[in-house]
Amino acid sequence: MEILHAIVLGIVQGLSEFLPISSSGHLELTRWLFGWDALDEELETAFDVAVHMGTLVGAIAYLRRDVWRYLVAGFGPLRHEPLGVDGRIAWFLVASAVPAGLTGVLLKDQIGDLDRIWVIAVMLIVFGLVLLIADRLPQRKNLDEFSLRDALAMGVGQALALQPGVSRSGATLSVARGLGFDRDSAARLVFLMSLPIIAGAGVFSLADADIPSSFWPPFLWGMAAAALTGWAAVWGTLKLVRSHSFAPFVTYRVVVGASALLILATGWR
Repeated sequence: MEILHAIVLGIVQGLSEFLPISSSGHLELTRWLFGWDALDEELETAFDVAVHMGTLVGAIAYLRRDVWRYLVAGFGPLRHEPLGVDGRIAWFLVASAVPAGLTGVLLKDQIGDLDRIWVIAVMLIVFGLVLLIADRLPQRKNLDEFSLRDALAMGVGQALALQPGVSRSGATLSVARGLGFDRDSAARLVFLMSLPIIAGAGVFSLADADIPSSFWPPFLWGMAAAALTGWAAVWGTLKLVRSHSFAPFVTYRVVVGASALLILATGWR
């Protein structure tokens, strides 16, 4: 695997993980468009997990104050302090990882068969339109009103995103907006709840991965690129949603999905 390819894929992953446009779908589309299919399935999966972990580092770096705040509050009872609102939110964020975690474990062998290009393209379009509809619903709740019911519902959205093209952030943003959260609260919740699921999936997948020593340099470069662009994506998304709707992301998803279907239909790739 060439280092340049790893950096490009790391940038794609970092930018698309926290934008509602599907990072896994974009990784597959990028490989498909440029013909970067040299890795076997096991190494390709390991690389994708590695760049996801790089994105995790970038997100934690940006959200470090929120992460520390909820960690401290969540373990407050160990210091004989009341759990409080922040403590409950912390544990609800952990609970939100359960639906996707169970789905990933139970369907581990089937997940590798979900990356067909036409399916990714259709999912980009369909779930882009779902996001558009959800984003037009009333905003009546903020982050402090996050409940266990909300956490599990948004967790189901994360589970749907195991299908490339759906988008973890896109599906969970759609659910959050459907539950009535304002855009800023919805985006912050989505970013925070993605941290335990990305970390858990990374540890689970890399624990038994056999990565040849020659692949470590591109893997590390890809992770570094994903970390930097992941930080930028969190910053940009939170800044954007305070004053704009998710419509630009919907337009982008539809254009990319339709373009991929057109390329397939013409036989160019």
